Amino acid sequence: MTQIDLREPTPIPDPTRPSQPDPAPDPGPGPGQPDEIPDPAVVGFDAIAGALRDGWRDFIRAPGFGLFFSAFYVAGGLVLTAVASAAGQEWWLIPFILGFPLIAPFAAVGLYEVSRRIEAGQALNWHAVLGVVFAQKDRQMPSMAMVILLMFMFWVFVAHTVFALFMGLQTLTNITSSPEMLLQGRGLTMLGLGTLIGGGFAAALFAMTVVGLPLLLDREVDFISAIIASFAAVTANPVVMLVWGALIAGLLFLGILPLFLGLFVALPVLGHASWHMYRRLMPDED
Repeated sequence: MTQIDLREPTPIPDPTRPSQPDPAPDPGPGPGQPDEIPDPAVVGFDAIAGALRDGWRDFIRAPGFGLFFSAFYVAGGLVLTAVASAAGQEWWLIPFILGFPLIAPFAAVGLYEVSRRIEAGQALNWHAVLGVVFAQKDRQMPSMAMVILLMFMFWVFVAHTVFALFMGLQTLTNITSSPEMLLQGRGLTMLGLGTLIGGGFAAALFAMTVVGLPLLLDREVDFISAIIASFAAVTANPVVMLVWGALIAGLLFLGILPLFLGLFVALPVLGHASWHMYRRLMPDED
């Protein structure tokens, strides 16, 4: 074992020695480092009108992108309707239609990029836009997509459970051939409770994604931070966000009614408008 000589005096710093320079300032986040998330702004109802106006402008300027991205959801809705009709179980479409606002925000990722490019004055071409969309697989977007899909699947499970609890005793009644059963007694109670629960799911997911999704595209942040920032923006503007969320749900529902074809307009306009609402809620520091 090495022995230390405690009798050796401790060296005293030389006062004439020049001081060392201070450490260099932090250069900020480097490649792969998270970006700063700005504090949410407080907006008024004029932000809703402005976001819708800007969303319509972007859709008119680049309609091909809006029609392309919304076509996937229109086609999915038509296929789902055809399968349910062939099985004679059209009423099972109800939870999917009511739950559509849960997954619709994810359709807007490509539309966010189009609006971002228009805002930045960058060229609009399919290769660049689709390249950015596909590049999200290596970022935080898949994690957010998993949260959205899990919530949607859980909502469908809850909707089926609610139906079984209220209508399961009427096993001899075909809801498809006797839809009036949904408009009386247990049926009305089931629809009311299901709508209330579905609204809760939609409100929670709206609070997570209204800022979270565009923030993931715009900045290098993790999806948990994006969700927290989104909740902060909603809680900073509760009434405005309540109206904005209800407007989105209402317009999407109207777009679904004509065989999902209204989504060709509702989805792209709302997708572009959601980007502009994000820019109003989370403005740059400068």
